[in-house]
Amino acid sequence: MNLARNEDRPGKLPHWQNISSCARSAVLLAGIFAPLAFLWGCSGVVSGQSTQAPPPQTYSISGTISPAAGGTGATVTLSGTASATTTATSSGSYTFTGVANGTYTVTPTHSGYTFTPGNRTAVVSGANVTAADFTAAAQTFGISGTISPAAGGNGATVTLSGAASATTTANSSGNYAFSGLANGTYAVTPSRTGYTFSPSVQAATLNGANITGLNFTATAQVGYSVERQAPRRSRTARAITLSLDCRMVPILLLPTIQASPLPRPARTSRSPQQTSQE
Repeated sequence: MNLARNEDRPGKLPHWQNISSCARSAVLLAGIFAPLAFLWGCSGVVSGQSTQAPPPQTYSISGTISPAAGGTGATVTLSGTASATTTATSSGSYTFTGVANGTYTVTPTHSGYTFTPGNRTAVVSGANVTAADFTAAAQTFGISGTISPAAGGNGATVTLSGAASATTTANSSGNYAFSGLANGTYAVTPSRTGYTFSPSVQAATLNGANITGLNFTATAQVGYSVERQAPRRSRTARAITLSLDCRMVPILLLPTIQASPLPRPARTSRSPQQTSQE
């Protein structure tokens, strides 16, 4: 009864028709928004695929050059997967940063020094590389020359001063040499009794190489002579020369021995009578 009356009302839709109308509206909206959602999802996927990947992680290579005297200021070169250079600190330590995975060679250099080992291989594989260490040894050099003529150079004393001190003696040919010297500035001075030298002193600066041909000229001093003292004669004997048989004969006289005088006999007094009787 009620249903009949509702159906008979003008301007009112039946209840089942009202539900059907809402469903059609929902389907219509779904049909409109579904393509938009699909397009939005596709654009998001495409956008994500076109994003650049983050840069790879990097690491470091480090070590120490000892002693510090040889490591300070040393140049350390990195080669291999990438190249770089750095300078060791005052304590001899060095570090390369921003190093990607790969195989590298580390090589130190410093004027006046050699290194053990000469270089090291460092393989970076997901972690830092440490303790790529080196040992520095100071290079040594020599200074040599000749003093001529050999008569003046033979036995001459040659003195080294400056960065280090030493003395040596020139050989019979006048040659001299100093070895085991570090880089630095030196002075070389020859000397020998009875001679002067030209030049009197020479400067020598060692810088990564030996110095040869540091020569001098020796000149004998004028009027110089070696005096020899005549041996003294013995006080216990004297030599004299006598002429005998037309020849000069040396006779050795022993020192005279003074004899004590003999006692004289006692004199007796005589009377005048004894004297007249005689």
